[in-house]
Amino acid sequence: MTTQRKVRRNLLTASGLALALLLVLLYWTDFTRGYFAALDEAETNKNCFCELEGSINDCSCDVDTVDHFNNMKVYPRLQSLLVKNFFRFYKVNLKQDCPFWPDDSRCAMRFCQVENCEEQAIPQGIKEKGEHRDKTASFKYTKEAQVDRSCSEVEDFDSALGFLDTSISDQAHKEFELWAKHDEAEEDFCIVDDHDAGAQYVDLLLNPERYTGYRGDSAHRIWKSIYLENCFGGNIDTANKFSSYMPHMDLRDVCLEQRAFYRIISGLHSSINIHLCSKYLLSESKDFLDPQGVWGPNVKEFKQRFSPETTSGEGPHWLRNLYFIYLVELRALAKAAPYLRREDYYTGIAEEDEEVKLAMHDMLSVIESFQSHFNENALFSSGIASIKFKHDYKEKFRNISRIMDCVGCDKCKLWGKLQTQGLGTALKILYSEKLNLATESGIWDKPHIEADPIFRLSRTEIVALFNAFGRLSNSIYEMENFRRVLR
Repeated sequence: MTTQRKVRRNLLTASGLALALLLVLLYWTDFTRGYFAALDEAETNKNCFCELEGSINDCSCDVDTVDHFNNMKVYPRLQSLLVKNFFRFYKVNLKQDCPFWPDDSRCAMRFCQVENCEEQAIPQGIKEKGEHRDKTASFKYTKEAQVDRSCSEVEDFDSALGFLDTSISDQAHKEFELWAKHDEAEEDFCIVDDHDAGAQYVDLLLNPERYTGYRGDSAHRIWKSIYLENCFGGNIDTANKFSSYMPHMDLRDVCLEQRAFYRIISGLHSSINIHLCSKYLLSESKDFLDPQGVWGPNVKEFKQRFSPETTSGEGPHWLRNLYFIYLVELRALAKAAPYLRREDYYTGIAEEDEEVKLAMHDMLSVIESFQSHFNENALFSSGIASIKFKHDYKEKFRNISRIMDCVGCDKCKLWGKLQTQGLGTALKILYSEKLNLATESGIWDKPHIEADPIFRLSRTEIVALFNAFGRLSNSIYEMENFRRVLR
């Protein structure tokens, strides 16, 4: 009997423990929503559509890796770098006429206007370099470059040369210069207009990118025209498909180059939309003489632009494309790092110039340390056909540069042109045969580089490249802020 009681008592104890354990497990499952359980799809789409995870398609890394790398290492460094004088003054022509349709959609809102830059605010070193221009390969063919006093004053070679006519006509000088400029432009993916008659310096810190109220048919016409540039080959069905935003599933049916083109444009579009949502005009003062706006995050607008319910399920894919263009520009900076370390970042303010050079060395070292860079060699690798594809790429990106001249809001145009030019500079770096040749020759390791190196970037291109990458970095950082609210 005693033995039976002991067995019964042990069974009751075991049952009690099992019941207690079961209750604990049920409570934990309810509390955590089940570690291995699939989240309710409707609720996920409603609250956590920006909780991206997993692989970034067409790349070798995942979203979490990029989030941590950007938010912890890249973003803080860029924030301190881009406020420096070298990067805050950007020369651009905002007066260029729209080449595609009548300029009939000017934004009349006061927040669309670009605040002019005071002449005395621009560092003298930047103005001097701009006035004398960066001596490109075409400079050697100008008439000024042919006047060399150090040679002509030492000895008279006319008698030795006899009847040989060594003069070159003005017309020939102009034609040589045009040829050299054409050769340089062959590698460009965008139009640089900083030497145009209407180009002026703009202080980017005085004109931050944010929501200005510019929207509606005019803004939609801009983006529709840009997406139509993704139509390769002139097929009518393809053109109709790209007249709106391409469904994610259809991307599987196009080649890698075309898919990459679309994802780059979509990522740029997503990034700009995030800027507008994070710096939204929440209210404005009624002071007519000195109107002031209050800008801040607008979660409702963010959900409207990216939620699956309002985008036919495409919003999360558009956000993922932001990471794709980020990796493209990150790789360009890594590839150009040896060249960028040789820049002097001259403004004429000695102490700050030295600070910028040290900050750039640190920034570039961090960028080079990234383990899963975009592989640019995967594109344009199909032999003869890839040559034409690369040419088409350049023409389409140049056309997007021209479309930016049709933006009706000057401040939107400023940031649209800057980010397009920065993207074009990144693509120029990734697919420049001259840069490949210079790097293979070991030119960047030499103590001194000749005045006319094989590959070079203008100051405007460098400013656009880093500010454009800064905008992408900012978007990924702001995504984390929106996630916190939506959680």
